[in-house]
Amino acid sequence: MYFLAPQLLWLLLIVPGLVLLYLWLLGRKKKLALRYASLDIVKQAMAGGSWRRHLPPTLLLVAIGLALLAASRPLAVIPLISSSATIILAMDVSLSMRATDVKPNRLVAAQEAAKAFLQELPPDIKVGIVTFAGSTQLVQAPTLNRENLVAAIDRFQMQRGTAVGNAIVVSLATLFPDEGIDLGAMTFGSPAAGKSLDDKSKPKKKEVQPVAPGSYESAAIILLTDGRRTTGIDTEEAAKMAADHGVRVYAVGLGTIDGAVPAYDSWTAIYMKLDEPSLRAIAEKTQGEYYYAGDAEALKKVYAQLSTRVQVEKKETELSALLALIAAGLSIVGAALSLLWFNRIA
Repeated sequence: MYFLAPQLLWLLLIVPGLVLLYLWLLGRKKKLALRYASLDIVKQAMAGGSWRRHLPPTLLLVAIGLALLAASRPLAVIPLISSSATIILAMDVSLSMRATDVKPNRLVAAQEAAKAFLQELPPDIKVGIVTFAGSTQLVQAPTLNRENLVAAIDRFQMQRGTAVGNAIVVSLATLFPDEGIDLGAMTFGSPAAGKSLDDKSKPKKKEVQPVAPGSYESAAIILLTDGRRTTGIDTEEAAKMAADHGVRVYAVGLGTIDGAVPAYDSWTAIYMKLDEPSLRAIAEKTQGEYYYAGDAEALKKVYAQLSTRVQVEKKETELSALLALIAAGLSIVGAALSLLWFNRIA
């Protein structure tokens, strides 16, 4: 927390002054009461130890302190529900997603969990969908239209290969369209390799000034895969790219950690094993989190957790109005208690 008008914090010295004044008035009242002959008046004056007698003034003093603190215009970074977030669902559609260790199979379980995730999100959060296997496609640009997103999920087509790094890069290209992120140039290692006839219309690649990992609160990537990278950009390079943009990547590992042996080829099971160290490294580098989902129910729970995580963004917010509101509330409560107990505002 810091203050826009820190010089006004000196006004808080008024509070201990008011406390001393209150204690002096209590002592003075007791001395005056002893001059009266009536024992009842003396008893009433000596009842200063009653907590009821001190509660209303205490509430008023706290209210004054909060009001003075509000005057100094404090600011703090607090988590708030985002109203402009964009989420990219990057989903593995490799052939290993047809394994049935997650019922009815991995792909169907992932599709159903993704649909449930969309229902949990507030309607003002945009969602885009990227699919990846040997190749990577943006199958649905970020949109608020949930029907279009569900239709895109239902159209998933399986392919060979698993390009985890490509999925992150395409997701970043979707989130930052003006930066000219070129997957083709990165994949083939030459700026000319990814060019096509209409490249003149594409935005030129901009130099990105790295920011703190996880500091970009307006977007997040949810990466779901059931295997390990077999092609495409190195996952560490892609994760660094996401970290430099401040985008968090929440990685979800689906299926059997040791791999499900397919009926057609036991050698393929090697590539169906979850590469948990890589997924954890992606999440750690980007300040995201890694989740393991061994079955359909666990996957739904993971997405339910993510639906709350990705909605929240940290914003620098001035707290003056909140403190003033609390101060007003305490003043009203103190006055009401004083009227209720003593028939006057003490």
